Amino acid sequence: GVNMMLRKIAVAAASKPAVEIRQDGESFFIRTSTTVRTTEIRFRIGQEFEEQTVDGRPCKSLAKWESENKMVCEQRLLKGEGPKTGWSREMTNDGELIL
Repeated sequence: GVNMMLRKIAVAAASKPAVEIRQDGESFFIRTSTTVRTTEIRFRIGQEFEEQTVDGRPCKSLAKWESENKMVCEQRLLKGEGPKTGWSREMTNDGELIL
């Protein structure tokens, strides 16, 4: 499993992050900043890319549109085994971002 320190970091990282998203067609740039760290990823919808899980493990990811306003991404660990992970980003009708 994930050790206690990494678990605490993951919980802190998930708490109220500042998120910047830029889109150019099907290409995306997402910067997520927390008190613990800042991560940046660049990817295209439907094309596998490498990133890290919230607790820092390297993975291959694949983002796709689940609906007009919701993007989901499935992550597959490069080493070892673990629970299935991923993330989603959704814009509400009033422009609010849901993580």
